[in-house]
Amino acid sequence: HVQLVESGGGLVQPGGSLRLSCVASSSPPYCMLWFRQAPGKEREGVAAIDIAGVTSYADSVKGRFIISRDNAKNTLYLQLNSLKTEDMAMYYCAAELFVDYRKRLRVNEYTYWGQGTQVTVS
Repeated sequence: HVQLVESGGGLVQPGGSLRLSCVASSSPPYCMLWFRQAPGKEREGVAAIDIAGVTSYADSVKGRFIISRDNAKNTLYLQLNSLKTEDMAMYYCAAELFVDYRKRLRVNEYTYWGQGTQVTVS
């Protein structure tokens, strides 16, 4: 089993930026995902990336968030820019060996989830 540990959450003002990190216990699977969940809302896949660097973004964050990975460090990143109050949520890292590119923002496609890190925008 792959263990995932997120960090980097915190309090930022609207329009501000934040960078989240996710460290895997071993070499990360090919497909990785950031998803979020706000109180009273469903889980939302935010951004995904595969081992080749092919990315997918939710429409709500396109042009504002950037997903990246450093395979040598077993680490996944999410750069959150131009933050809005509606971005406030718990952000989670997830991993899976293979996910079809058309399904990469679907949270339930991923076997391994982290514990999350809180992003507060106010």
